[in-house]
Amino acid sequence: MVFDFLEPISENFISYIENLPSQALGKNVLFNTNDSFPDLDEVSLVIICVNEYSGAALENEYRDFNVFRKKLYALFPGNWNVTIADLGNIQFGETIEDTFFLIKSINEDLLRKKIIPIIIGGSHDVTYPLYRAYDNLDQMVNLVTIDSQFDFARENATFEKSFLTKIIVEEPNNLFNFSNIGYQTYYNSQEEIDLIEKLYFDAYRLGEVSHKIAIAEPVFRDADMVTIDMNAVQSSYSGDFANFNPNGFEGKEICALGRYSGISDKVSTFGVFNSFFSEKESTLIAQIIWYFIEGYCFRSKEYPFGTKERYLKYIVLVEEEELIFFKSNKTDRWWIEIPFLDNKNNKLKRNTLLPCTHDDYLAACEQEIPSRWWKAYRRNLL
Repeated sequence: MVFDFLEPISENFISYIENLPSQALGKNVLFNTNDSFPDLDEVSLVIICVNEYSGAALENEYRDFNVFRKKLYALFPGNWNVTIADLGNIQFGETIEDTFFLIKSINEDLLRKKIIPIIIGGSHDVTYPLYRAYDNLDQMVNLVTIDSQFDFARENATFEKSFLTKIIVEEPNNLFNFSNIGYQTYYNSQEEIDLIEKLYFDAYRLGEVSHKIAIAEPVFRDADMVTIDMNAVQSSYSGDFANFNPNGFEGKEICALGRYSGISDKVSTFGVFNSFFSEKESTLIAQIIWYFIEGYCFRSKEYPFGTKERYLKYIVLVEEEELIFFKSNKTDRWWIEIPFLDNKNNKLKRNTLLPCTHDDYLAACEQEIPSRWWKAYRRNLL
């Protein structure tokens, strides 16, 4: 059983939990201890910490994740109806390949059980084994990263800064779409930015999202995986001054993005990486996780789980293209239909509706084709 390789929660930390107020989140979480492993049959979310930083060319050493756990479990839950389990820690193996294999195996097992893993810690390249967990699940994957950089291969780059290239080119290729939220242009070469456009991927500059954070919501609504690199957060909010970031997302912005991730009906893996778990950074990560859980508890079970009968249909003629929009009667959220193309390369075999915004509909009424619709249409031809 792959869960046997997880390091249980320490007895000292369980004693800390016992002294929390009865209403605290920690009192409502199942823990993997030396004495017992949680029954996962009724569990919806699991939290696992990962101590694997060798992909970033950093020396692995034992990290105490209990600083983060204390910050998280001392918080009070909202009006939630969800069972959460903390399965402990994944420690670094003999090689990075050993650790990645364990991460992949655990994530695949959880996905098969319809349990959403929340992975904390490690360098951002842990995204790679989490993505590979979908290999045997017979589905295309939409990956969203919140990061100041694209993590394409470049000269002398560590794997942590080049893992996205491996995800794109390596077989089996399950990646349908990649979206970046919050990139900063001066950290990315023009060749990388051009490659994003060439592959019809989506990328949103930090300034775009900070100016109107709601533009990111449809991206998360269409995501299967969401991972956050804490280097995308301003140091004044994360407390990480060793790796100083004068620009990045503010605390409330990164928490809002965490909530968007949780409320998405499709997101099945969530991760927060590149943290060294100072007290300040742990406080922010705990609140990001709180907002993800909050979002999860308010999932609306709309498309792809619902039916089109629950939507208002709008048809807009743009030049010679007929664009079909759907608006939910339940949440007022919008989707746009991607036409199914009858060709052997067609990848759209599961979803034909692309999340969008009301502004996309208004733009179409002004004869402007939404860029995300155009990119999705072109990706389907690749």
